Amino acid sequence: MTALHESNLTSLPLLHRGKVRDIYEVDDQHLLIVQTDRLSAFDVILPSPVPGKGQILTSLSNFWFAKLGHIIPNHLSGIAPEAVVKTDADREQVAGRAFVVKRLKPLPIEAIVRGYLVGSGWKDYKKTGALCGIALPAGLQEAQKLPESLFTPSTKAAVGDHDENISFEEVKKLLGEARANEVRNATLALYTQAAEYAATKGIIIADTKFEFGVDASGKLYLIDEALTPDSSRFWPADQYKVGSNPPSYDKQFVRDWLESIGWNKQPPAPAVPADVLQKTSDKYHEALRRLIGA
Repeated sequence: MTALHESNLTSLPLLHRGKVRDIYEVDDQHLLIVQTDRLSAFDVILPSPVPGKGQILTSLSNFWFAKLGHIIPNHLSGIAPEAVVKTDADREQVAGRAFVVKRLKPLPIEAIVRGYLVGSGWKDYKKTGALCGIALPAGLQEAQKLPESLFTPSTKAAVGDHDENISFEEVKKLLGEARANEVRNATLALYTQAAEYAATKGIIIADTKFEFGVDASGKLYLIDEALTPDSSRFWPADQYKVGSNPPSYDKQFVRDWLESIGWNKQPPAPAVPADVLQKTSDKYHEALRRLIGA
């Protein structure tokens, strides 16, 4: 499978390249989002793409958008990506890896929800006894399920910068109290129902992040992607045990390799060996197969 590190559509004007997604203007009401095979780690884009990753992100997001649409509407327009480009080369680039979405105003936060004590949350807890400023009971272990799922929002940094955790009080200042409560409630409801479904497929969703946007009338929508290995920590339930971080169906394999070589987490990132990319690709495919049978 040929990897797409960067799209180059001639049919539409490019508006933005993110860590993974390239965004094009369709018209004043719609955007085309192409999910490339780029991989980022520690907020740095790696030079080595993962073949097929963009299609997996698209398939999983489409699945979750449909499954969770009763909780909150999403940004999908229903327009086929191939219908808004004009050349065969462009159609080839968007096939299976793009959305045509409603043009909405993104909210300036990452809506993160944590169901388990792991990663940066575990490090925070060991130092402070709290997770992102939220006090937790003493004596919890790594990877332990939290007493209740926690909404732990962050800023939304530009490419190359680092997101920073913020308190719910700060979210209320940014969004207003009513909108902040709406976002928190939607985030927790999305996570709860997704986690319940994933558990029936042998996957634990330890944490995930969502992004939201609003239309001209102020209606809230789920945007970006949803519940993929790029935005979530998926664990195989049969390998889970409290006290250690289980292997995950995401880019943790690449992160671990980068840590092992002593990279300073500043650009430029090193090229990733083919075997590490292949193992990462295998994990993404396994998550897709388990969750939706594809």
